[in-house]
Amino acid sequence: MCVLQETKFSKFTSFLFVLPYLVVFVAFLLIPLIFGAYISFHDWDLLSSTHKFVGFGNYAKLFDPSTYFHSVFMNGLWNTIKFVIFSVPILIVGGLLLALLVQHLPDKLKGIFRSIFFISYAISVSVIAVLWLWLLDTNSGLFNHLLAKLGAAPVQWLTSMPYAWISIVAATVWWTVGFNMIIYINALNEVPDELYEAGSVDGATPWQKFWSITLPSIRPVMVFTIVTSTIASFNIYGQPYLMTRGGPGTSTKVLLMEIVDQAFVQRQLGIASAMAIVMAIIMIVISIIQFRLTRNNEGNEA
Repeated sequence: MCVLQETKFSKFTSFLFVLPYLVVFVAFLLIPLIFGAYISFHDWDLLSSTHKFVGFGNYAKLFDPSTYFHSVFMNGLWNTIKFVIFSVPILIVGGLLLALLVQHLPDKLKGIFRSIFFISYAISVSVIAVLWLWLLDTNSGLFNHLLAKLGAAPVQWLTSMPYAWISIVAATVWWTVGFNMIIYINALNEVPDELYEAGSVDGATPWQKFWSITLPSIRPVMVFTIVTSTIASFNIYGQPYLMTRGGPGTSTKVLLMEIVDQAFVQRQLGIASAMAIVMAIIMIVISIIQFRLTRNNEGNEA
């Protein structure tokens, strides 16, 4: 009987530890998600007290080429995809290269350089935007000042293409690559030294060790960084909003900016919710594809 009571008490104690997270999850994720899906099936104007049920009408507008909402949605989606294509490979490869660089430094310097490369990740996006706006300002920015010293013409970093995208990607990589670096460093520390010693005995070159030992050993971590970096890049908002305001024109206006604009400027919350749901589905599909491709590659290698 005592054992049974102790078991029940242990389960209740475990539930109490999980309860705060469960409450936050339900209040700030599950309920908004369900309510957002509900809104997406209605013609929901923020200034109207009546919200007509339209079924999949809002979703149909997004994929009907004859509607204004289709062009808005596709422009935002395409700009978001372009940012993902531009940024994710740099974040993955750059994070790994930084991790390898730090790993080969003397032990006394490792901690210093880990902090140097990671500290930018702890800064808020607003601070990052202000910093890069100062660096990239056409008239008084540091970069154009250096170009002037070299006798080159100033560059319209934030108001012309492709420099606007280059600026946003550069700011994002500088801001977030340190996170991937830390993840890779932890993964590299878990690779057994015996594998490298065996490779040295077999006469393997540093490149062969990296390709045959390091990469296979950290593959699960690489999958994690690819998926998380892709999801984070799909959710880009602060950098283009604060740095270029979506310009020049709408060439850097990403999907989240379009969603916010439709929801709180145009007051079309139903359309905005439909855009957000479609965006979430796209991210889920991409994540599943990435996991499947990685799993298939592992099976082929085995």
